[in-house]
Amino acid sequence: MRIHTYLPTYVMCTLLVTQFKSVSGEMFSALADLEGLVSTEFELVKQLDNYIQEEETRLKRLRGFLEEYESLYHEASADVSKYLANPVNAYLLVKRLTSDWKKVEKVVTQNAGSDFVKNITHHQSLVRFPSDEDLKGAAVALIRLQDTYKLDTHALADGKLLGTKYSRQLTAGDCWELGRQSYNSGDHYHTVLWMGEALNKFEEETNKTVSREEILEYLAFSTYVQGNVKEALQLTNELLKTIPFHQRALGNKKHYEELLREQGIILPGGEATGVSMELNEPFDTANLKLTKPKGTHGLPMDEWNNYEKLCRGEKLMDPKIEGQLHCRYVTNNVPFFFIQPVKMEEAYLKPLLVIYHDVITDEEIETVKQLAKPRFQRTTVRNSVTGKVETAKYRISKAAFLKDSEHEYVSKISRRVGQITGLDMATAEDLQVCNYGIGGHYEPHFDYARTKEAIGFNKDSGWRNRIATWLFYMSNVEAGGATVFPTLNVALWPQKGSAAFWYNLHLNGEGNVNTRHAACPVLTGSKWVSNKWIHELNQEFRRPCGLRFDADM
Repeated sequence: MRIHTYLPTYVMCTLLVTQFKSVSGEMFSALADLEGLVSTEFELVKQLDNYIQEEETRLKRLRGFLEEYESLYHEASADVSKYLANPVNAYLLVKRLTSDWKKVEKVVTQNAGSDFVKNITHHQSLVRFPSDEDLKGAAVALIRLQDTYKLDTHALADGKLLGTKYSRQLTAGDCWELGRQSYNSGDHYHTVLWMGEALNKFEEETNKTVSREEILEYLAFSTYVQGNVKEALQLTNELLKTIPFHQRALGNKKHYEELLREQGIILPGGEATGVSMELNEPFDTANLKLTKPKGTHGLPMDEWNNYEKLCRGEKLMDPKIEGQLHCRYVTNNVPFFFIQPVKMEEAYLKPLLVIYHDVITDEEIETVKQLAKPRFQRTTVRNSVTGKVETAKYRISKAAFLKDSEHEYVSKISRRVGQITGLDMATAEDLQVCNYGIGGHYEPHFDYARTKEAIGFNKDSGWRNRIATWLFYMSNVEAGGATVFPTLNVALWPQKGSAAFWYNLHLNGEGNVNTRHAACPVLTGSKWVSNKWIHELNQEFRRPCGLRFDADM
C-alpha cells in the first residue's frame, strides 16, 4: 500500500511579504550581516507603531459613529410611529443613512496601510529582509549546534544553552518551523524531536502560534518513518478526531493498522492486544525508537566522533604527549623581536602545531574587519572532482580577501607573519578575513591540495602547493568555535590577538594527513578569523627538503 507524505498548508499572510523582496546573499552565513537586521527590526517597529496609532484613531472615530447610531436607533425603535411623526426625526433618519453614512464609509475605507508601505519603501536603505534560504540556513545551523554540542531539545526550546539562559523561549510555532525545515531536508529524526516539542508547547500556550493539526500531520508521519508504527497510529487517530475526513490521515491509518496486524499488535478483528491506540500526553519522544542520521561526510566514524568531542571541549590528548609541550619566547634573529620576543605555545610536536600570542593588535583587527565587511561573500570550497569553486553546506561563513597594498596594516601583518615563520610571503595568498554566522563552521578538511586536485586559490600554478597555514583569531568566542585536529586530538580555542601556525606538507612536499582540521560550530558569540596560506615556491632554502618521507620540522 502506498503511504502518503504530509505537506500541510502553512499560510502566513503579511503585508510586507507581498510588497518587498528579500535580499539575496545568504545573510545567515555571517553574523556581521545579521547585525543589520536589528536596524530593519527597529525601523519596522517604528513604522508599525505609527500605523497602529493611525488605525486606533480611525477605530476610535468609528466607535463614535457606532455609539451615535446605536443611541438614535434605540430612541427610534422604542416607538417607530411616534418617532417618525416628528418631521425633524424623519429628516435626520434619512440624513443619517445618506450623507452621514458616506462619512462612515470614508473612514472605513481609509487605507493607512498604503502609507505604511510607502514609509517602509522610503527607508529601503535601512530595511533588509532575509530570504527563505536564510530561514533554512538558520534552522539547519541550530540543529547542527544541537547535535554537535548534545543540546537537549526541551532546554534549547526554553532558550538555554549549556545550562545558561541566553534567549526567550521558543513558541510552539517556532518549534514547528524547525521541525518543518528538518522534514523538508528529509531529516525525520529532528522532525520528531521538534514537532514533539511543538505539540507539548501547544498545550501550554494561551495564544496559539500554530494549529494542533499541522503539528500532528508532520509528527505522525515522521514518527512512522523512524520505525514507531504504533505511536504513528496514535498520533494519526488524534488528528482524525479533529479532522475526521482527512484523506491522507485515513490512508495512513489503514496502512499503519495493517503493519500492526502483521506484527500481532492488532488482532484480525481490529482489537488492540492490550495496547492503547490513544495518544498519551504530554508526548514524550524519549519513549520512541529514534535513529539519528549519520553526519560523517565521508570521514571515518571514529574521526568524526573525535571532531565532535573536541568541539565540546572533551580532553582526548594523551597526557604523555601533552607533558612534552612547552611555552617559550622566540626571536628568529629578527632585531625587533630581541626587544619584544614573540610568545610561542606548542600545541603539538609532530606535526609541529603552535600558537603565537599577542601578535595582532586591537586596532589592526578593527581596521581589517572594516575593510573586509563591505566585500563579504559566502565562503567557497574547491570541488575535488570538478575543480570548480562552489559553496558548500559544510562551510558556513563569509569572507573577503585583502591585498597588502590596500592598507599599511595589511602589509604590516603579512610582513610580521613572514618574520615569525621565516617564510617568504611573496608567494602567500592575500589575507582572507572570515566571519562565521549562525552555527558557523567548516567541517574537517585539508588546506593543501591532494593528489589530482587543483591547487587551491593560488594566482600562479608555479607557486605549487600550500606549504603552511597561519590563522589569526580576531575575536573571543563565548562558546564553541574551536579549531580542532581530530587525528591529533588537539583543540585550539579562539583567543583574540593570538594566531595558530602549522605546516601542511612534509619536508618532501607530500601532504601531511594529520593536518586535517575543522572549525567547530559557533555556539554563542561571533567568530572572526583571518588567515594567510603560504605556498611552496621560494621556501626551498627557508624550509629545505628532507631525505626521508617522515622527516619533519
